[in-house]
Amino acid sequence: MDYFTLIEERHSVRVYQQREVEDEKLRKLLHAANRAPSAGDLQAYQIVAVRSPSVRQALARAALDQGSVAQAPVILVFLADPGRARGKYGHRGETLYSLQDATIACAYAQLAARDLGLGSCWVGAFRKDAIREAIGSPPEQLPVALLPLGYPAEEPRITPRRSLSDLVRQI
Repeated sequence: MDYFTLIEERHSVRVYQQREVEDEKLRKLLHAANRAPSAGDLQAYQIVAVRSPSVRQALARAALDQGSVAQAPVILVFLADPGRARGKYGHRGETLYSLQDATIACAYAQLAARDLGLGSCWVGAFRKDAIREAIGSPPEQLPVALLPLGYPAEEPRITPRRSLSDLVRQI
């Protein structure tokens, strides 16, 4: 798909078909996330791919009872791994670069999902300790985003965007 068409057509999906995401599509999507730029090429993040219904339910509860999270057949959990950036970048690597790395990887995964015919919805509202507990991640990893994935069972509502004149300041 043409990149500019892709970004125009990507919208948040919150209702999914009860159809599994093929392993090959998930592999391609994860490969795209793996190709995302990162500070110093350290990839200071982890991705947990969740298919287990019970863990998906726990993630939905951790995401402030957002039921659409559990409905998706796959949930990707993006975690910052500050320790991977600490050695090279110190405090800034821990507190900023690892978060940026996880965020960029999630954005690449979200665009790849759309290109593969999948829907997704970036979820940032959650209780981080409950996310860690649900997926068994160590306390030093920081949950940054959940990305539920699946085949859309809805036509998402298109939301207006700010005008470029309101968004961009040129100097």
